[in-house]
Amino acid sequence: MSGINDYLRHQQHWQVLLEPRGPNSELRLPRQWCGEGIIARVASPAMARALRLLRVPVVNVSSIDLAGPQFPRVANDVNAITHMALEHFLERGFRNFGFFSTQKVHLRDEFVAAVEASGFKCASYVVPPTSGMEPSWNLSVNRLRDWLSGLPKPAAVLAWGNGHPLIYAAQAAGLSIPEEVAVLTSYYDKLVNELSPMPLSGVRIGNEQVGFEAAALLDRMLAGEPAPSEPRILPPIGVVTRQSTSTLAIYDVALSRAISYIREKSAGPLNVTDIAKHAGVSRCVLERRFRETLHRTPGEEIRRARLERAKCLLAETDLPIPRVAEMSGFGSNAYMTDYFQRSQQTSPLRYRKQIRNR
Repeated sequence: MSGINDYLRHQQHWQVLLEPRGPNSELRLPRQWCGEGIIARVASPAMARALRLLRVPVVNVSSIDLAGPQFPRVANDVNAITHMALEHFLERGFRNFGFFSTQKVHLRDEFVAAVEASGFKCASYVVPPTSGMEPSWNLSVNRLRDWLSGLPKPAAVLAWGNGHPLIYAAQAAGLSIPEEVAVLTSYYDKLVNELSPMPLSGVRIGNEQVGFEAAALLDRMLAGEPAPSEPRILPPIGVVTRQSTSTLAIYDVALSRAISYIREKSAGPLNVTDIAKHAGVSRCVLERRFRETLHRTPGEEIRRARLERAKCLLAETDLPIPRVAEMSGFGSNAYMTDYFQRSQQTSPLRYRKQIRNR
Protein backbone atom coordinates (compact mmCIF):
# COMPACT_ATOMS: atom_id res chain seq x y z
CA MET A 1 0.00 0.00 0.00
CA SER A 2 2.90 2.34 0.68
CA GLY A 3 4.31 1.67 -2.80
CA ILE A 4 0.91 2.26 -4.42
CA ASN A 5 0.64 5.53 -2.52
CA ASP A 6 4.09 6.60 -3.75
CA TYR A 7 2.89 6.13 -7.32
CA LEU A 8 -0.38 7.95 -6.66
CA ARG A 9 1.50 11.04 -5.54
CA HIS A 10 2.25 11.56 -9.23
CA GLN A 11 -1.41 11.06 -10.20
CA GLN A 12 -4.32 13.38 -9.58
CA HIS A 13 -7.08 11.43 -11.30
CA TRP A 14 -7.43 8.24 -9.24
CA GLN A 15 -10.01 7.64 -6.54
CA VAL A 16 -8.99 4.73 -4.34
CA LEU A 17 -11.27 2.38 -2.43
CA LEU A 18 -9.39 0.68 0.40
CA GLU A 19 -10.78 -1.47 3.19
CA PRO A 20 -8.08 -2.94 5.45
CA ARG A 21 -8.72 -6.62 6.19
CA GLY A 22 -6.84 -9.72 7.31
CA PRO A 23 -4.59 -11.50 4.79
CA ASN A 24 -7.20 -14.16 4.01
CA SER A 25 -10.46 -12.31 4.64
CA GLU A 26 -13.22 -13.02 2.15
CA LEU A 27 -13.31 -9.85 0.07
CA ARG A 28 -16.30 -8.72 -1.97
CA LEU A 29 -16.66 -5.47 -3.82
CA PRO A 30 -19.77 -3.39 -3.00
CA ARG A 31 -22.72 -4.45 -5.14
CA GLN A 32 -23.04 -1.00 -6.73
CA TRP A 33 -19.29 -0.58 -7.28
CA CYS A 34 -18.49 0.76 -10.74
CA GLY A 35 -14.73 1.22 -10.63
CA GLU A 36 -12.39 0.88 -13.59
CA GLY A 37 -9.45 -1.18 -12.30
CA ILE A 38 -8.31 -3.42 -9.47
CA ILE A 39 -5.04 -4.26 -7.68
CA ALA A 40 -5.59 -7.49 -5.74
CA ARG A 41 -3.84 -10.21 -3.85
CA VAL A 42 -5.53 -13.03 -5.75
CA ALA A 43 -5.32 -15.80 -3.16
CA SER A 44 -7.96 -18.31 -4.30
CA PRO A 45 -9.54 -19.66 -7.50
CA ALA A 46 -12.93 -18.33 -6.33
CA MET A 47 -11.54 -14.80 -6.06
CA ALA A 48 -9.93 -15.11 -9.50
CA ARG A 49 -13.25 -16.19 -11.07
CA ALA A 50 -15.14 -13.36 -9.39
CA LEU A 51 -12.62 -10.77 -10.57
CA ARG A 52 -12.72 -12.10 -14.13
CA LEU A 53 -16.50 -11.57 -14.24
CA LEU A 54 -16.06 -7.85 -13.53
CA ARG A 55 -14.39 -7.33 -16.94
CA VAL A 56 -12.04 -4.57 -15.74
CA PRO A 57 -8.23 -4.51 -15.73
CA VAL A 58 -6.80 -6.43 -12.77
CA VAL A 59 -3.21 -6.54 -11.53
CA ASN A 60 -2.35 -9.44 -9.22
CA VAL A 61 0.26 -8.82 -6.47
CA SER A 62 0.22 -12.34 -5.02
CA SER A 63 3.10 -14.80 -5.28
CA ILE A 64 0.64 -17.72 -5.21
CA ASP A 65 0.40 -19.75 -8.42
CA LEU A 66 -3.23 -20.62 -9.08
CA ALA A 67 -4.97 -22.63 -11.76
CA GLY A 68 -7.76 -20.92 -13.67
CA PRO A 69 -8.05 -17.26 -14.74
CA GLN A 70 -4.72 -15.48 -14.90
CA PHE A 71 -4.03 -11.76 -14.54
CA PRO A 72 -1.01 -9.56 -15.16
CA ARG A 73 1.15 -9.98 -12.09
CA VAL A 74 3.79 -8.09 -10.13
CA ALA A 75 5.09 -10.13 -7.19
CA ASN A 76 8.05 -11.13 -5.06
CA ASP A 77 10.20 -14.08 -6.11
CA VAL A 78 9.57 -16.48 -3.24
CA ASN A 79 11.94 -19.11 -4.62
CA ALA A 80 14.76 -16.57 -4.67
CA ILE A 81 14.00 -15.81 -1.01
CA THR A 82 14.70 -19.44 -0.06
CA HIS A 83 18.01 -19.41 -1.97
CA MET A 84 19.08 -16.09 -0.41
CA ALA A 85 18.28 -17.49 3.04
CA LEU A 86 20.38 -20.59 2.36
CA GLU A 87 23.28 -18.46 1.10
CA HIS A 88 23.10 -16.42 4.31
CA PHE A 89 23.43 -19.63 6.35
CA LEU A 90 26.15 -21.15 4.17
CA GLU A 91 28.26 -17.99 4.44
CA ARG A 92 28.20 -18.51 8.20
CA GLY A 93 29.42 -22.09 7.90
CA PHE A 94 26.23 -23.98 8.80
CA ARG A 95 25.93 -27.62 7.75
CA ASN A 96 22.67 -28.58 9.51
CA PHE A 97 19.39 -27.06 8.33
CA GLY A 98 15.70 -26.91 9.15
CA PHE A 99 12.55 -25.40 7.65
CA PHE A 100 9.62 -24.21 9.77
CA SER A 101 6.29 -22.84 8.54
CA THR A 102 2.69 -22.27 9.55
CA GLN A 103 1.89 -20.89 6.10
CA LYS A 104 3.49 -22.00 2.84
CA VAL A 105 3.92 -25.76 2.75
CA HIS A 106 5.12 -25.99 -0.87
CA LEU A 107 8.20 -23.83 -0.26
CA ARG A 108 9.57 -26.51 2.04
CA ASP A 109 10.42 -28.55 -1.06
CA GLU A 110 12.21 -25.60 -2.67
CA PHE A 111 14.37 -24.98 0.39
CA VAL A 112 15.07 -28.68 0.99
CA ALA A 113 16.10 -29.13 -2.66
CA ALA A 114 18.44 -26.12 -2.45
CA VAL A 115 20.02 -27.48 0.74
CA GLU A 116 20.50 -30.94 -0.78
CA ALA A 117 21.99 -29.42 -3.94
CA SER A 118 24.60 -27.84 -1.64
CA GLY A 119 25.48 -31.27 -0.25
CA PHE A 120 23.59 -31.17 3.06
CA LYS A 121 20.31 -32.40 4.56
CA CYS A 122 17.32 -30.46 5.83
CA ALA A 123 14.67 -31.39 8.40
CA SER A 124 11.26 -29.69 8.32
CA TYR A 125 8.40 -28.89 10.67
CA VAL A 126 5.29 -27.62 8.88
CA VAL A 127 1.87 -26.92 10.35
CA PRO A 128 -0.52 -26.77 7.37
CA PRO A 129 -2.58 -23.58 6.99
CA THR A 130 -6.14 -23.65 8.29
CA SER A 131 -7.50 -22.46 4.93
CA GLY A 132 -5.89 -20.88 1.89
CA MET A 133 -2.73 -19.21 3.13
CA GLU A 134 -4.10 -18.27 6.56
CA PRO A 135 -1.48 -19.22 9.20
CA SER A 136 -2.40 -22.08 11.48
CA TRP A 137 -2.04 -21.65 15.22
CA ASN A 138 -2.71 -25.32 15.84
CA LEU A 139 0.86 -25.44 17.05
CA SER A 140 2.28 -27.34 20.01
CA VAL A 141 5.30 -25.56 21.46
CA ASN A 142 6.27 -28.80 23.21
CA ARG A 143 6.37 -30.71 19.90
CA LEU A 144 8.30 -27.89 18.26
CA ARG A 145 10.70 -27.94 21.22
CA ASP A 146 11.26 -31.67 20.73
CA TRP A 147 11.87 -31.14 17.00
CA LEU A 148 14.46 -28.41 17.66
CA SER A 149 16.14 -30.57 20.30
CA GLY A 150 16.50 -33.40 17.79
CA LEU A 151 18.26 -31.31 15.14
CA PRO A 152 22.04 -31.77 14.80
CA LYS A 153 23.75 -28.71 16.28
CA PRO A 154 24.52 -26.02 15.42
CA ALA A 155 21.43 -25.76 13.24
CA ALA A 156 20.14 -23.04 10.92
CA VAL A 157 16.36 -22.79 10.53
CA LEU A 158 14.43 -20.80 7.93
CA ALA A 159 11.07 -19.70 9.35
CA TRP A 160 8.57 -19.01 6.60
CA GLY A 161 6.38 -16.37 8.17
CA ASN A 162 6.43 -15.93 11.93
CA GLY A 163 9.65 -17.01 13.64
CA HIS A 164 8.51 -16.25 17.20
CA PRO A 165 7.39 -19.86 17.95
CA LEU A 166 10.95 -21.04 17.27
CA ILE A 167 12.33 -18.61 19.84
CA TYR A 168 9.86 -19.76 22.49
CA ALA A 169 10.44 -23.44 21.69
CA ALA A 170 14.23 -22.98 21.85
CA GLN A 171 13.89 -21.29 25.23
CA ALA A 172 11.73 -24.16 26.46
CA ALA A 173 14.38 -26.62 25.26
CA GLY A 174 17.22 -24.69 26.91
CA LEU A 175 18.86 -24.06 23.52
CA SER A 176 20.91 -20.94 22.94
CA ILE A 177 20.15 -18.69 19.97
CA PRO A 178 22.02 -18.17 17.70
CA GLU A 179 24.88 -20.37 18.93
CA GLU A 180 22.93 -23.67 18.85
CA VAL A 181 19.96 -22.66 16.68
CA ALA A 182 20.10 -19.73 14.25
CA VAL A 183 16.72 -18.41 13.03
CA LEU A 184 16.04 -16.41 9.86
CA THR A 185 12.57 -15.26 8.81
CA SER A 186 11.49 -15.18 5.17
CA TYR A 187 10.26 -11.58 5.43
CA TYR A 188 11.86 -8.82 7.47
CA ASP A 189 9.13 -6.71 9.05
CA LYS A 190 10.81 -4.23 11.37
CA LEU A 191 7.99 -4.17 13.92
CA VAL A 192 7.35 -7.93 13.94
CA ASN A 193 11.01 -8.98 13.84
CA GLU A 194 12.04 -6.59 16.59
CA LEU A 195 8.95 -7.38 18.71
CA SER A 196 10.45 -10.67 19.81
CA PRO A 197 12.31 -12.03 22.83
CA MET A 198 15.32 -11.77 20.50
CA PRO A 199 15.56 -9.50 17.42
CA LEU A 200 15.06 -11.74 14.38
CA SER A 201 17.05 -11.61 11.17
CA GLY A 202 14.99 -11.64 8.00
CA VAL A 203 15.06 -11.36 4.21
CA ARG A 204 14.23 -7.85 3.02
CA ILE A 205 11.82 -8.06 0.09
CA GLY A 206 10.59 -5.36 -2.27
CA ASN A 207 6.96 -4.99 -1.20
CA GLU A 208 6.95 -1.23 -1.80
CA GLN A 209 8.36 -1.79 -5.28
CA VAL A 210 5.64 -4.38 -5.93
CA GLY A 211 2.97 -1.82 -5.02
CA PHE A 212 4.56 0.97 -7.07
CA GLU A 213 5.00 -1.16 -10.19
CA ALA A 214 1.52 -2.69 -9.84
CA ALA A 215 -0.03 0.79 -9.75
CA ALA A 216 2.05 1.89 -12.75
CA LEU A 217 1.01 -1.23 -14.69
CA LEU A 218 -2.67 -0.71 -13.90
CA ASP A 219 -2.38 2.93 -14.99
CA ARG A 220 -0.94 1.86 -18.35
CA MET A 221 -3.67 -0.75 -18.82
CA LEU A 222 -6.35 1.83 -18.04
CA ALA A 223 -4.78 4.02 -20.73
CA GLY A 224 -5.29 1.26 -23.26
CA GLU A 225 -1.95 -0.54 -23.30
CA PRO A 226 -2.17 -4.34 -23.68
CA ALA A 227 -1.50 -6.46 -20.61
CA PRO A 228 2.02 -7.95 -20.50
CA SER A 229 2.24 -11.64 -21.28
CA GLU A 230 4.86 -12.38 -18.62
CA PRO A 231 4.69 -11.63 -14.87
CA ARG A 232 7.07 -9.14 -13.26
CA ILE A 233 8.81 -11.13 -10.52
CA LEU A 234 11.04 -9.10 -8.20
CA PRO A 235 14.08 -10.59 -6.43
CA PRO A 236 14.65 -10.01 -2.70
CA ILE A 237 16.86 -7.08 -1.72
CA GLY A 238 19.07 -8.67 0.93
CA VAL A 239 19.22 -10.04 4.47
CA VAL A 240 18.80 -7.82 7.50
CA THR A 241 21.06 -9.43 10.10
CA ARG A 242 19.94 -9.22 13.70
CA GLN A 243 20.82 -11.20 16.81
CA SER A 244 19.11 -14.47 15.76
CA THR A 245 21.77 -15.22 13.11
CA SER A 246 24.68 -13.09 14.31
CA THR A 247 27.02 -16.05 14.66
CA LEU A 248 29.15 -18.40 12.64
CA ALA A 249 28.81 -22.18 12.81
CA ILE A 250 32.52 -22.77 13.23
CA TYR A 251 33.68 -26.05 14.72
CA ASP A 252 37.31 -24.90 14.97
CA VAL A 253 38.02 -22.74 18.05
CA ALA A 254 40.92 -20.86 16.48
CA LEU A 255 38.94 -20.17 13.34
CA SER A 256 35.97 -18.99 15.39
CA ARG A 257 38.21 -16.55 17.25
CA ALA A 258 39.64 -15.29 13.97
CA ILE A 259 36.20 -14.69 12.46
CA SER A 260 34.97 -12.84 15.54
CA TYR A 261 38.11 -10.70 15.54
CA ILE A 262 37.64 -9.80 11.87
CA ARG A 263 34.03 -8.76 12.41
CA GLU A 264 34.98 -6.71 15.45
CA LYS A 265 37.98 -4.96 13.88
CA SER A 266 37.08 -4.79 10.17
CA ALA A 267 36.36 -1.05 10.26
CA GLY A 268 40.00 -0.30 11.10
CA PRO A 269 43.48 -1.40 9.99
CA LEU A 270 43.68 -5.18 9.96
CA ASN A 271 46.12 -7.76 8.62
CA VAL A 272 46.27 -11.54 8.58
CA THR A 273 49.28 -11.73 10.90
CA ASP A 274 47.38 -9.89 13.65
CA ILE A 275 44.37 -12.14 13.16
CA ALA A 276 46.50 -15.30 13.42
CA LYS A 277 48.14 -14.00 16.58
CA HIS A 278 44.75 -13.32 18.16
CA ALA A 279 43.56 -16.81 17.18
CA GLY A 280 46.66 -18.42 18.70
CA VAL A 281 47.93 -20.12 15.52
CA SER A 282 50.47 -19.37 12.83
CA ARG A 283 49.49 -17.48 9.71
CA CYS A 284 50.07 -20.57 7.59
CA VAL A 285 47.77 -22.70 9.79
CA LEU A 286 45.07 -20.02 9.82
CA GLU A 287 45.08 -19.67 6.04
CA ARG A 288 44.84 -23.45 5.61
CA ARG A 289 41.88 -23.70 8.01
CA PHE A 290 40.11 -20.85 6.23
CA ARG A 291 40.44 -22.64 2.91
CA GLU A 292 39.37 -26.02 4.30
CA THR A 293 36.34 -24.75 6.26
CA LEU A 294 35.09 -21.59 4.55
CA HIS A 295 36.67 -22.05 1.09
CA ARG A 296 38.09 -18.52 1.16
CA THR A 297 41.18 -16.75 2.49
CA PRO A 298 41.42 -14.52 5.59
CA GLY A 299 41.96 -11.56 3.27
CA GLU A 300 38.73 -12.35 1.44
CA GLU A 301 36.90 -12.61 4.76
CA ILE A 302 38.18 -9.16 5.76
CA ARG A 303 36.90 -7.67 2.50
CA ARG A 304 33.57 -9.47 2.89
CA ALA A 305 33.12 -8.06 6.39
CA ARG A 306 33.95 -4.56 5.16
CA LEU A 307 31.58 -4.94 2.21
CA GLU A 308 28.68 -5.94 4.48
CA ARG A 309 29.33 -2.94 6.72
CA ALA A 310 29.51 -0.64 3.69
CA LYS A 311 26.23 -2.00 2.28
CA CYS A 312 24.52 -1.43 5.62
CA LEU A 313 25.79 2.16 5.82
CA LEU A 314 24.75 2.85 2.22
CA ALA A 315 21.26 1.47 2.79
CA GLU A 316 20.52 2.90 6.21
CA THR A 317 22.37 6.25 6.34
CA ASP A 318 22.89 9.35 4.19
CA LEU A 319 26.64 9.45 4.80
CA PRO A 320 28.74 10.61 1.83
CA ILE A 321 30.36 7.76 -0.11
CA PRO A 322 33.94 8.68 0.98
CA ARG A 323 32.78 8.64 4.61
CA VAL A 324 31.18 5.20 4.09
CA ALA A 325 34.49 3.93 2.70
CA GLU A 326 36.34 5.28 5.72
CA MET A 327 33.88 3.90 8.31
CA SER A 328 33.74 0.46 6.70
CA GLY A 329 37.52 0.01 6.69
CA PHE A 330 38.23 0.29 2.96
CA GLY A 331 40.41 3.33 3.54
CA SER A 332 39.69 5.08 0.27
CA ASN A 333 36.68 5.72 -1.90
CA ALA A 334 38.54 4.44 -4.97
CA TYR A 335 39.37 1.10 -3.33
CA MET A 336 35.81 0.57 -2.08
CA THR A 337 34.33 1.52 -5.46
CA ASP A 338 36.64 -0.88 -7.30
CA TYR A 339 35.86 -3.78 -4.94
CA PHE A 340 32.13 -2.98 -5.02
CA GLN A 341 32.15 -2.99 -8.81
CA ARG A 342 33.97 -6.33 -9.00
CA SER A 343 31.92 -8.12 -6.33
CA GLN A 344 28.47 -6.55 -6.78
CA GLN A 345 28.60 -5.51 -10.46
CA THR A 346 27.56 -1.99 -9.51
CA SER A 347 28.98 1.12 -7.86
CA PRO A 348 28.30 2.17 -4.24
CA LEU A 349 26.24 5.13 -5.43
CA ARG A 350 24.12 3.03 -7.79
CA TYR A 351 23.68 0.42 -5.04
CA ARG A 352 22.36 3.10 -2.68
CA LYS A 353 19.97 4.40 -5.35
CA GLN A 354 18.73 0.88 -6.15
CA ILE A 355 18.06 0.13 -2.48
CA ARG A 356 16.34 3.49 -1.93
CA ASN A 357 14.23 3.07 -5.07
CA ARG A 358 13.10 -0.36 -3.95
